[in-house]
Amino acid sequence: MPMYLSKFTYTPESWAGLLANPEDRRAVLAPAVEAVGGTLHGVWYAFGEADGYVLTEMPDAVAAAGALTRIAAAGILRSQSTTVLLTVEEMLEALRGVGGTGGYRAPGAA
Repeated sequence: MPMYLSKFTYTPESWAGLLANPEDRRAVLAPAVEAVGGTLHGVWYAFGEADGYVLTEMPDAVAAAGALTRIAAAGILRSQSTTVLLTVEEMLEALRGVGGTGGYRAPGAA
């Protein structure tokens, strides 16, 4: 199954709620991921441009979009972005399967 790395920032209200009532958000997040056939691999908080990161495994992009949309609809996030991760083996398969550019060329190239 594809792996997805999501980056998120909480709203100030979400942080206020967590300060008032600290909780392990994995307990709430895991069922939302599992409901679409996925697996939550972990949640990490961070300093910098994002408040945290989530690593999930989802059946496909539609399942990932469904889970992420439900989570975003809760209004707890100020921002969220998700990246599909490829294994080394998947990238090698993609590179070997390229077989040419199909006529694509860089801008300005003859």
